[in-house]
Amino acid sequence: MTIVIHRSIFRLAAVSSICVAGMIATPTVAEVTAFKQAVAETAALDDDLAAFYRANEFQSIWTGSDELAQSRRNALLSALSTVEMHGLPADRYDVSGMMARLQAAQTAYDQGAMEVELSRALISYASDVGRGLLNPSAVIDEIKRGRPEFDGAAVLAEFSQSNPVEFLRGLAPQSAEYARLMRAKLQLEAQIAAGGWGDVVASSNTLRPGDTGNAIVQLRNRLIRMGYLPRTMTAEYDGAMQAAVLQFQQKHGLNADGVAGPSTIEQVNVSARDRLESVIVAMERERWLGVDRGERHVWVNQADFTAQIIDNDIVTFETRSVIGALSSDRQSPEFSDVMEFMVINPSWYVPRSIIVNEYLPQLQANAGAVGHLQVIASNGQVVSRNQDFSQYTSSSFPYSMKQPPGPRNALGSVKFMFPNRYNIYLHDTPAQNLFSREVRAFSHGCIRLDDPHDFAYALLAVQTDDPVGYFQSRLRSGQETRVDLQTPVPVHLDYRTAYSNADGSMEYRRDVYGRDARIWSALQREGVEIASVSG
Repeated sequence: MTIVIHRSIFRLAAVSSICVAGMIATPTVAEVTAFKQAVAETAALDDDLAAFYRANEFQSIWTGSDELAQSRRNALLSALSTVEMHGLPADRYDVSGMMARLQAAQTAYDQGAMEVELSRALISYASDVGRGLLNPSAVIDEIKRGRPEFDGAAVLAEFSQSNPVEFLRGLAPQSAEYARLMRAKLQLEAQIAAGGWGDVVASSNTLRPGDTGNAIVQLRNRLIRMGYLPRTMTAEYDGAMQAAVLQFQQKHGLNADGVAGPSTIEQVNVSARDRLESVIVAMERERWLGVDRGERHVWVNQADFTAQIIDNDIVTFETRSVIGALSSDRQSPEFSDVMEFMVINPSWYVPRSIIVNEYLPQLQANAGAVGHLQVIASNGQVVSRNQDFSQYTSSSFPYSMKQPPGPRNALGSVKFMFPNRYNIYLHDTPAQNLFSREVRAFSHGCIRLDDPHDFAYALLAVQTDDPVGYFQSRLRSGQETRVDLQTPVPVHLDYRTAYSNADGSMEYRRDVYGRDARIWSALQREGVEIASVSG
């Protein structure tokens, strides 16, 4: 969309001519002075604006009848008129009000004030679409991300030297994921406008192949509207419906058996509006990421209970994971770092919080408790259990604890390290039974992997011709061995209840930690909204 502003409302500029009734005129010294005074006074209220205009000697970048100034205005007003495509609130920018003020600005001073208002709008838009509306760590403590760094003066300076349309288009995340989420948002909005996904499935019973009845018709209709089932008039849970249910389960992180049990029906009944909320939250999360994920990177989606190695947007390895338990003190945090090495046959150095909260009470009751762990003095020596641990409190307990390498080690046979202040890493585990669960939230915060050896092979394959033999020889030694990654790999611990595949198809997951619900509430407080439509 192109927004044309009549040139006469910008009849004054600090360094340009004006066109009035077909005549060319030059602004007076008084007009120039009034314009610059307005710019200086209005910009002084914001550090970024003040810095830019001081460096620019209070010259105009928006005001004037020349083609460049008009193209800048049109590009900005067009971008601000389509912010809802990004899940941003249109009222935040008040485009119609801005246009009215532009038309009403007849004096040099008023036009100087509008010059700064346009720059302020650009800075606000650049910040919102480029790094998100919210400060993530302020919304949820477990999100260890701040908003990406931002320099409004630099944004204005670069914009003034760039093609305005291309510059504004490049402010949003340029990742393939963000583009696919935008498409999903448009598709869901169209679906909601068409009535959503129809009646919910009114059944608390498991629906199986061969079943008939009203609930089967409701399930059929929703699967058709969601795109999992071709149009059909069947009222029987037939083979086609079983295949559709199986595909739905796979796309929603459910145990895929083709039978519509309570958890499947619960997810089938989630409305298109709720899915749209998840997509908008995912777009905000993508803005928070703030960095290129890396051509090769490790992606841990906590809501999906998986860990992946991704090469050039293609998942080249995936394994199930166990994340932190649901209690607030055990939830896995979200952050990005760089994986530097792995440790084969690791020792487990017990975190202080676990020592004092879980193991110290057991030692106080029985000095021989948790015998698989060593009590370690500050000099590194193993401490005798022949003492009275009841003399210590959680603050005065002077020892650390560790579990040596071995088949019962809590970290299993390997851990993957990206050193960080939260003491979080990826690791093996002897508790393999947990990986069969649909919701896998059981750890103290670290990420447990179902196939850690294959994960290690995939990482090592880029630096050795025989990753399996290399790894296994060190594993068989029984010795704790550090293996550096010759090319460190970015690792992102994130949480997405809505995400896309490379083919553009969408997947959805439960909000097990309730984080996305809190983010959506915060976005609503900022003015983001969805038209109220059932379905």
